[in-house]
Amino acid sequence: MKTAGDLAAYDTDFDNSQTPLAAEVQQSVLIRQSIHREPAPRPQATRVFVVANQKGGVGKTTSAVNIAAALSELGQRVLVVDLDPQGNASTALNVEHRQGTPGTYEVLVDGLTLAEVIQSCPDCESLDVVPATIDLAGAEIELVSVVAREGRLKKAILAHPWVGTAASAGEDRYDYVLIDCPPSLGLLTLNALVAGAEMLIPIQAEYYALEGLGQLLSTVDMVRAHLNPELAVSTIVLTMYDARTRLAAGVAQEVREHFGDQVLKTAIPRSVRVSEAPSYGQTVMTYDPGSPGALSYLEAAREIATKGSLS
Repeated sequence: MKTAGDLAAYDTDFDNSQTPLAAEVQQSVLIRQSIHREPAPRPQATRVFVVANQKGGVGKTTSAVNIAAALSELGQRVLVVDLDPQGNASTALNVEHRQGTPGTYEVLVDGLTLAEVIQSCPDCESLDVVPATIDLAGAEIELVSVVAREGRLKKAILAHPWVGTAASAGEDRYDYVLIDCPPSLGLLTLNALVAGAEMLIPIQAEYYALEGLGQLLSTVDMVRAHLNPELAVSTIVLTMYDARTRLAAGVAQEVREHFGDQVLKTAIPRSVRVSEAPSYGQTVMTYDPGSPGALSYLEAAREIATKGSLS
């Protein structure tokens, strides 16, 4: 299978008489036809991922929504739970999240079921979203006095009839639940860490991104020891990767040496198209499916799906 880098640099003999715009369109069509988009194998049971990194600006929400959309393209049924009061994942997936819209706040604080707040993503046929509103900003304070406050999200997820094994939840089950966390290690993120079985950590290919990783992994160890022994860091994805710099290559090498097979082979390149997509209420998968960023997220999603089917 060609890599995103191969396809982005696809050598085509364009007619010199074409305008630059026509040549770009032709190349985009060739790229879309070349990429491997066959359905990925479905997991035997719902895989619940926590997408977390307490450092902001590392591509956490961007990775969550684009991997979710890519998994949907690969024939998976996906649920994204937006746990960030900023609601950026809800924006990118084009679902309503104005103040007062039922979402994760109502699930955590008022005890609503997921089924009562789920919205369908209009751009992806098999992708659903639990939106986040600014109301969620007060949830950490309101949950302080609640019994078993750190387990409320897990209880809500497990109670949904489409979460479970093929035998218990049937063919309509969710294959993946991705929980997009806020850039902090507060009670909201703790709820996610208790609810998930796997962690997906986006790491920016820069030195500062490595500094906070130790604190995150220490928190994961504490959660594993006291609240959720099943939690495992299964997936690390390098984001904003610039192959032209020695720094990016050095960070990538250090991460791969330390974490081994947990690091996806596919690194996500810096891409203007990835950054532009949310302003149009889209992921890059629908905004520009032939761009290097979209192709890289598609490859990353296939890696995740394939690793899960082999484990």
